[in-house]
Amino acid sequence: MKKRFEFLGFATADAVFKAYGKSLPELFENAALALFEIMVNTKKVKPKVKKHIRVSAKDLKELMFRWLNELIFYPDAEGLAFSKFRIKLDEKKLVLEADVWGERIDPERHELREDVKACTYHKLELKKKKGGWEAQVIVDI
Repeated sequence: MKKRFEFLGFATADAVFKAYGKSLPELFENAALALFEIMVNTKKVKPKVKKHIRVSAKDLKELMFRWLNELIFYPDAEGLAFSKFRIKLDEKKLVLEADVWGERIDPERHELREDVKACTYHKLELKKKKGGWEAQVIVDI
């Protein structure tokens, strides 16, 4: 599986993307990368600050929803953007533990894009495919 994610379009108040992964942890990492790529050029975000994030859910869809919404908190609350993600996923208990790295957002150095307000449940999909996993996500911008 070569692709990490692809954008399917931007509507007036939404951005839609598909994320891909050979495993569920890689799928969640690539969804996070796509989320931050909507907000900032992640290639310019250096891994200077590390945060540990833990989320749990009753199913994989809810886990993706909670994971992305947890990440959306950091740009506004702490002024952080992330570009590196390492996830451990307990598929039986549906608990995601992640270490994420990034830095404080600097408008002079970072290419700022859209402000993501929330991940939505609208058309949220996670599918097991031949060779890996695929997720479709719509976020409010």
